[in-house]
Amino acid sequence: MTKILFVKTSSLGDVVHNCPAVSDAARALPSTAIDWVVEEAFAAIARMHGSVRRVIPVAVRRWCSSLWKPEVWREIGAWKRELAAERYDAVVDTQSLLKSALIARAARGRRHGLDGASSREWPAAWLYDVRHSVPRGLHAVERNRSLTAAALGFSPQKELEYGLRVPGAEKSGYVVFLTMTSRADKLWPEERWIELARGMRAPTILPWGNDEERNRAQRIADATGGTVLPRKNLDELAKVFVAARAVVGLDTGLTHLAAALGVKTIGLYCASDPALTGIHGAPRAHNVGARGRAPEVVEVLRLLE
Repeated sequence: MTKILFVKTSSLGDVVHNCPAVSDAARALPSTAIDWVVEEAFAAIARMHGSVRRVIPVAVRRWCSSLWKPEVWREIGAWKRELAAERYDAVVDTQSLLKSALIARAARGRRHGLDGASSREWPAAWLYDVRHSVPRGLHAVERNRSLTAAALGFSPQKELEYGLRVPGAEKSGYVVFLTMTSRADKLWPEERWIELARGMRAPTILPWGNDEERNRAQRIADATGGTVLPRKNLDELAKVFVAARAVVGLDTGLTHLAAALGVKTIGLYCASDPALTGIHGAPRAHNVGARGRAPEVVEVLRLLE
């Protein structure tokens, strides 16, 4: 049996963007066993993919914050032994950063990654056995797919499939508002969220991840009669998304997850380019707005109808 290891550790959106590459490999090489190294915080996404045999969580973020602790070094050693226990026919680092390239070096097998001109951190290319050129102007999903096809020696797949499955969620009539994102310039004005909620004929629910996000969600909910959810993990949020009538979200990994799950999704872009990192290949999803142009409420309402 052919064995392949994918290395794509973070962040949430990047992990979701790697799922079509995994699907491509599974379709092109149907007798292949596919494993995936991913940050522990995002391991739930890899586990949702039906073609992944084994998920190997890594804790680079947590380890780096506690490198002076002996127990952390023991945990790192145990993780390295677990990774090295399997020999792979190919190790494909679709992240191609120094941290992911070092992880790939810890695995046993022929290591593939981007060449110096294609990656964001060109020294990472020194750590691969095979380097591949992929145009930087492609969407992140297509960069992952192109690298995977080149590394594994199959023709690029035409059909895009995320391959994520969340069983047991029943449809409901609510709309999810994802009002949180990693940068202040990516935020949509609160008054537009309020106007959108008032213009819809559906109840709204608002998840959050930290205190600032919870307070923002609560202000919007108080003005519109919406519901702020208790804090939920990725598995729980995936079920919330699948049951929703629609998801409206900012440029954040959760919005990409909702789209990848096949939910009707509207991605709001205010400070980034959706052509490079927007929702991609999800038939029920739409991107609105652009770098420097926040979308208007009427645009979103039109897409929700």
